[in-house]
Amino acid sequence: QVQLVETGGGSVQAGGSLRLSCAASGGTPSSYTMGWFRQAPGKERESVGRIGWSGDSTYYANSVKGRFTISRDNAENTVYLQMNSLKPEDTAVYSCAARLNYYIGEWRYWGQGTQVTVSS
Repeated sequence: QVQLVETGGGSVQAGGSLRLSCAASGGTPSSYTMGWFRQAPGKERESVGRIGWSGDSTYYANSVKGRFTISRDNAENTVYLQMNSLKPEDTAVYSCAARLNYYIGEWRYWGQGTQVTVSS
């Protein structure tokens, strides 16, 4: 059983930066594809991006491409989401998730989420 815990959320002004961390424990978290998702009030949860187990394959939503960077440190069982040039529309609860396959499959494990608030 893989446990995921997100940290690093908070409140920043537009144009600022935050780095979110997702610490994994249990199971074999280094073998999983890891994804970041976000959900704003009244909206559906959407994918922010994902990173393969090796760290070589990444995907980003068009809305964050060029501003956000996903990385992972398998030795520490931690995935990061570096968020730069933040905009008010980035305000949401951000969650990390894990699945075995990079392209398909159910996101099996989820963290509790961390709030990111960007003010203008």
